[in-house]
Amino acid sequence: MRLVAIVVSLVGFSLAAPTNQPHGDALDTRATWPNGPLVTSGRWIRDASGTNLTYAGVNWPGAADVMIPEGLQYQSIATIVSKIKSLGMNAIRLTFAIQMVDEIYSNGGKDITLQKAFTQALGSTSGPKVLNQVLAKNPQFTASTTRLQVFDAVAAECAKQHIFVHLDNHISKGMWCCSTDDGNSWWGDTYFSAANWTRGLAYMANHGKQWTSLMSIGLRNEPREPTSGAAKSTYNWQTWYSYMKQGAEAVHSSNPDLLIFLSGLSFDTFLTPVVRGTALTPGTGKFSFNDFPGYANKLVLELHNYETGATNCNNLQNNLYNNGFQALTSSAVNQFPVMLTEFGFQMDASTWKGTYASCLASYLPAQKAGWFIWVLAGSYYIRSGTQDYDEGWGLLTHDWSAWRSPSYVNGALIPMVKNTPLS
Repeated sequence: MRLVAIVVSLVGFSLAAPTNQPHGDALDTRATWPNGPLVTSGRWIRDASGTNLTYAGVNWPGAADVMIPEGLQYQSIATIVSKIKSLGMNAIRLTFAIQMVDEIYSNGGKDITLQKAFTQALGSTSGPKVLNQVLAKNPQFTASTTRLQVFDAVAAECAKQHIFVHLDNHISKGMWCCSTDDGNSWWGDTYFSAANWTRGLAYMANHGKQWTSLMSIGLRNEPREPTSGAAKSTYNWQTWYSYMKQGAEAVHSSNPDLLIFLSGLSFDTFLTPVVRGTALTPGTGKFSFNDFPGYANKLVLELHNYETGATNCNNLQNNLYNNGFQALTSSAVNQFPVMLTEFGFQMDASTWKGTYASCLASYLPAQKAGWFIWVLAGSYYIRSGTQDYDEGWGLLTHDWSAWRSPSYVNGALIPMVKNTPLS
């Protein structure tokens, strides 16, 4: 939820001096970053100049118990964004929880302070201690700074360093995600109020008008079948489509500049009926761009893949194609841009050389498809009850100061970014 932007919809142009080309009165006209709003055309995303563009980036979690972007007790926002920029990446997937917006509404329209956020998440002893560490590393904040102001600061720094922000509604109740029994699985689940969800999407889309870097938003992370409860009986494509249309409309009516990412079933691992135009069961209706009047050119498909045990690259590529990447091809009934917004693995000296990681490193750039690796975080304020949790899949070390696997970063990640046609 960042990107400083009413500016997001403005495009500026600067004229360079005449060049020494054969007809020397030609002018080099360059659009200023971010050159939005972005739109889609078939399988492509295009900027305001009509140039193809995609994302190559990293997930920066901000949806867990504290409900601010992770890592700020160890490093400044500027330092963290600079590390992302040093990889050549052009985007972050910034996650948020609907609970943050719910608490703004229940607090008379005011967001809660960092002091309250850390205390309610980490307790009366650890909360103030960690907050003081955050303030030491980020002295522009105080204990009375709000959570959204931290998101604002991340968005502003991303704009400064020309990093696009993609917002992601990761969860309803702020906590570690995801499982089938966490109460956040499906519309109507314990914490997953459909009304609060659309309200939260609309709020963040509108707030994001302040962020120059905000280009897009994901409607919901990893829809999945609940283990039990009334919501379990409605887990199907027909219900999914009904809510995706509601969420898309909530975003578009609040901020028409944003691209809107649709995620699939079974932890967002497949979107086949949408791509192939088959029935959205148990009904007989099918996906239609006409159901998104006036903004059919704003829709993008997103998928996740964690087939870390893969032993055959061709099989993995076939799975990706059948699960939704077919939408990039002329054989699809419905063509879309498709991005792999989550994939990841243990950050060590050798895992990245295995079939799964090496296959994705070649496949995604070859498809000219966008991606976000999971995850930037070297540690979390708290994860599933454990404070200062170490993240073995994190690109960064525990204190967010260095790359956890320099051999992966230099041997595969940076080349993967370079091979992705960012623009």
